[in-house]
Amino acid sequence: MISLMLLMAFATLRVSAQEKVQFEEVFKNSYALENNAEYGKAIEALKKVYDESSYEINLRLGWLTYQAGWFTESIAFYNKSIQLMPMSVEARLGFVLPAAALGNWNQVITRYNEVLKIDPNHYTVNYRMGMIYYSRQEYQTAYKYFEKIANLYPFDYDALHMFGWTNYRMGKLREAKVLFGKALMNRPGDASAKEGYNLIK
Repeated sequence: MISLMLLMAFATLRVSAQEKVQFEEVFKNSYALENNAEYGKAIEALKKVYDESSYEINLRLGWLTYQAGWFTESIAFYNKSIQLMPMSVEARLGFVLPAAALGNWNQVITRYNEVLKIDPNHYTVNYRMGMIYYSRQEYQTAYKYFEKIANLYPFDYDALHMFGWTNYRMGKLREAKVLFGKALMNRPGDASAKEGYNLIK
Protein backbone atom coordinates (compact mmCIF):
# COMPACT_ATOMS: atom_id res chain seq x y z
CA MET A 1 0.00 0.00 0.00
CA ILE A 2 2.81 2.37 0.96
CA SER A 3 4.71 1.45 -2.20
CA LEU A 4 1.64 2.22 -4.30
CA MET A 5 1.25 5.62 -2.62
CA LEU A 6 4.93 6.40 -3.26
CA LEU A 7 4.58 5.44 -6.91
CA MET A 8 1.56 7.71 -7.27
CA ALA A 9 3.44 10.59 -5.60
CA PHE A 10 6.42 10.18 -7.96
CA ALA A 11 4.07 10.01 -10.95
CA THR A 12 2.47 13.27 -9.86
CA LEU A 13 5.89 14.89 -9.49
CA ARG A 14 6.87 13.74 -13.00
CA VAL A 15 3.66 15.16 -14.47
CA SER A 16 4.19 18.47 -12.69
CA ALA A 17 7.76 18.66 -13.96
CA GLN A 18 6.61 17.87 -17.49
CA GLU A 19 3.91 20.52 -17.29
CA LYS A 20 6.46 23.06 -16.06
CA VAL A 21 8.77 22.38 -19.01
CA GLN A 22 5.81 22.47 -21.42
CA PHE A 23 4.57 25.84 -20.13
CA GLU A 24 8.09 27.26 -20.16
CA GLU A 25 8.49 26.25 -23.81
CA VAL A 26 5.06 27.65 -24.74
CA PHE A 27 5.80 30.98 -23.07
CA LYS A 28 9.26 31.09 -24.69
CA ASN A 29 7.66 30.48 -28.08
CA SER A 30 5.03 33.17 -27.45
CA TYR A 31 7.73 35.73 -26.62
CA ALA A 32 9.61 34.90 -29.82
CA LEU A 33 6.43 35.26 -31.88
CA GLU A 34 5.57 38.53 -30.14
CA ASN A 35 9.03 39.91 -30.93
CA ASN A 36 8.23 39.27 -34.61
CA ALA A 37 4.83 40.97 -34.19
CA GLU A 38 3.12 37.64 -34.87
CA TYR A 39 0.55 38.22 -32.15
CA GLY A 40 -2.09 35.89 -33.56
CA LYS A 41 0.34 32.95 -33.58
CA ALA A 42 1.55 33.82 -30.06
CA ILE A 43 -2.06 33.83 -28.85
CA GLU A 44 -2.77 30.53 -30.60
CA ALA A 45 0.27 28.91 -28.97
CA LEU A 46 -0.96 29.86 -25.50
CA LYS A 47 -4.56 28.92 -26.18
CA LYS A 48 -3.45 25.37 -26.98
CA VAL A 49 -2.47 24.96 -23.32
CA TYR A 50 -5.06 27.35 -21.92
CA ASP A 51 -5.93 26.79 -18.28
CA GLU A 52 -8.73 28.99 -16.97
CA SER A 53 -7.24 28.87 -13.48
CA SER A 54 -3.79 30.08 -14.58
CA TYR A 55 -3.16 33.71 -13.68
CA GLU A 56 -0.02 33.80 -15.80
CA ILE A 57 -1.67 32.52 -18.97
CA ASN A 58 -4.64 34.86 -18.62
CA LEU A 59 -2.35 37.83 -17.97
CA ARG A 60 -0.17 36.97 -20.96
CA LEU A 61 -3.21 36.54 -23.21
CA GLY A 62 -4.53 39.88 -21.99
CA TRP A 63 -1.34 41.55 -23.18
CA LEU A 64 -1.10 39.69 -26.49
CA THR A 65 -4.74 40.28 -27.44
CA TYR A 66 -4.24 43.97 -26.63
CA GLN A 67 -1.19 44.03 -28.90
CA ALA A 68 -3.27 42.35 -31.61
CA GLY A 69 -5.95 45.01 -31.28
CA TRP A 70 -8.54 42.60 -29.87
CA PHE A 71 -9.50 44.95 -27.07
CA THR A 72 -12.73 43.33 -25.87
CA GLU A 73 -11.05 39.93 -25.59
CA SER A 74 -8.09 41.55 -23.85
CA ILE A 75 -10.37 43.09 -21.22
CA ALA A 76 -11.92 39.66 -20.58
CA PHE A 77 -8.50 38.06 -19.98
CA TYR A 78 -7.39 40.86 -17.68
CA ASN A 79 -10.67 40.64 -15.75
CA LYS A 80 -10.07 36.90 -15.32
CA SER A 81 -6.55 37.64 -14.05
CA ILE A 82 -7.96 40.07 -11.48
CA GLN A 83 -10.51 37.49 -10.35
CA LEU A 84 -7.71 34.95 -9.86
CA MET A 85 -5.39 37.38 -8.04
CA PRO A 86 -7.59 40.09 -6.47
CA MET A 87 -4.64 42.12 -5.16
CA SER A 88 -2.85 42.22 -8.51
CA VAL A 89 -1.74 45.70 -9.52
CA GLU A 90 -0.14 44.55 -12.78
CA ALA A 91 -3.39 43.02 -14.06
CA ARG A 92 -5.24 46.28 -13.38
CA LEU A 93 -2.54 48.29 -15.15
CA GLY A 94 -2.90 45.88 -18.06
CA PHE A 95 -6.69 46.20 -18.05
CA VAL A 96 -6.57 49.99 -18.55
CA LEU A 97 -4.71 49.63 -21.87
CA PRO A 98 -7.58 48.07 -23.88
CA ALA A 99 -10.17 49.99 -21.84
CA ALA A 100 -8.49 53.29 -22.79
CA ALA A 101 -8.17 52.15 -26.41
CA LEU A 102 -11.95 51.66 -26.45
CA GLY A 103 -12.51 55.03 -24.78
CA ASN A 104 -13.95 53.46 -21.62
CA TRP A 105 -12.49 56.09 -19.31
CA ASN A 106 -14.87 55.36 -16.44
CA GLN A 107 -13.57 51.78 -16.37
CA VAL A 108 -10.01 53.11 -16.45
CA ILE A 109 -10.71 55.37 -13.47
CA THR A 110 -12.39 52.52 -11.59
CA ARG A 111 -9.35 50.28 -12.01
CA TYR A 112 -6.96 53.09 -11.10
CA ASN A 113 -8.94 53.75 -7.92
CA GLU A 114 -8.66 50.05 -7.09
CA VAL A 115 -4.89 50.26 -7.49
CA LEU A 116 -4.74 53.30 -5.22
CA LYS A 117 -6.64 51.40 -2.52
CA ILE A 118 -3.92 48.74 -2.69
CA ASP A 119 -1.01 51.17 -3.16
CA PRO A 120 -2.00 54.81 -2.43
CA ASN A 121 1.43 56.13 -3.44
CA HIS A 122 1.66 54.37 -6.79
CA TYR A 123 3.53 56.87 -8.97
CA THR A 124 2.20 55.90 -12.40
CA VAL A 125 -1.43 55.70 -11.34
CA ASN A 126 -1.37 59.01 -9.46
CA TYR A 127 0.25 60.66 -12.46
CA ARG A 128 -2.21 59.19 -14.97
CA MET A 129 -5.19 60.10 -12.78
CA GLY A 130 -3.86 63.63 -12.64
CA MET A 131 -3.56 63.68 -16.43
CA ILE A 132 -7.11 62.40 -16.92
CA TYR A 133 -8.59 65.12 -14.74
CA TYR A 134 -6.26 67.80 -16.11
CA SER A 135 -7.41 66.97 -19.66
CA ARG A 136 -11.00 67.31 -18.42
CA GLN A 137 -10.08 70.71 -16.99
CA GLU A 138 -10.99 69.45 -13.52
CA TYR A 139 -7.93 71.09 -12.04
CA GLN A 140 -8.90 70.82 -8.38
CA THR A 141 -9.12 67.04 -8.70
CA ALA A 142 -5.96 66.83 -10.79
CA TYR A 143 -4.18 68.92 -8.16
CA LYS A 144 -4.38 66.27 -5.42
CA TYR A 145 -2.77 63.61 -7.63
CA PHE A 146 0.06 65.80 -8.87
CA GLU A 147 0.61 67.21 -5.38
CA LYS A 148 1.09 63.70 -4.02
CA ILE A 149 3.74 62.65 -6.54
CA ALA A 150 5.47 66.05 -6.33
CA ASN A 151 5.79 65.52 -2.58
CA LEU A 152 6.96 61.94 -2.99
CA TYR A 153 9.36 62.77 -5.84
CA PRO A 154 10.32 66.43 -5.29
CA PHE A 155 12.77 66.60 -8.20
CA ASP A 156 10.85 64.50 -10.73
CA TYR A 157 10.34 66.41 -13.97
CA ASP A 158 6.89 65.05 -14.85
CA ALA A 159 5.54 65.71 -11.36
CA LEU A 160 6.96 69.25 -11.22
CA HIS A 161 5.92 70.08 -14.76
CA MET A 162 2.28 68.99 -14.46
CA PHE A 163 1.91 70.28 -10.91
CA GLY A 164 3.20 73.59 -12.24
CA TRP A 165 0.61 73.72 -15.02
CA THR A 166 -2.17 72.70 -12.65
CA ASN A 167 -1.22 75.48 -10.23
CA TYR A 168 -1.11 77.90 -13.16
CA ARG A 169 -4.61 76.91 -14.33
CA MET A 170 -5.88 77.40 -10.79
CA GLY A 171 -4.38 80.88 -10.60
CA LYS A 172 -1.69 79.91 -8.08
CA LEU A 173 0.95 81.78 -10.04
CA ARG A 174 3.69 82.09 -7.43
CA GLU A 175 3.59 78.33 -6.74
CA ALA A 176 3.48 77.60 -10.47
CA LYS A 177 6.56 79.70 -11.18
CA VAL A 178 8.55 77.94 -8.47
CA LEU A 179 7.52 74.55 -9.87
CA PHE A 180 8.34 75.50 -13.46
CA GLY A 181 11.72 76.76 -12.25
CA LYS A 182 12.46 73.42 -10.57
CA ALA A 183 11.32 71.56 -13.68
CA LEU A 184 13.81 73.61 -15.70
CA MET A 185 16.56 72.70 -13.24
CA ASN A 186 15.77 69.05 -13.90
CA ARG A 187 15.42 69.50 -17.66
CA PRO A 188 17.15 72.74 -18.73
CA GLY A 189 15.61 74.38 -21.78
CA ASP A 190 12.41 72.31 -21.69
CA ALA A 191 9.93 74.09 -23.95
CA SER A 192 6.76 73.50 -21.93
CA ALA A 193 8.24 74.38 -18.54
CA LYS A 194 9.91 77.43 -20.08
CA GLU A 195 6.62 78.52 -21.64
CA GLY A 196 4.84 78.24 -18.29
CA TYR A 197 7.63 80.08 -16.47
CA ASN A 198 7.61 82.95 -19.00
CA LEU A 199 3.81 83.32 -18.84
CA ILE A 200 4.11 84.44 -15.23
CA LYS A 201 5.32 88.00 -14.81
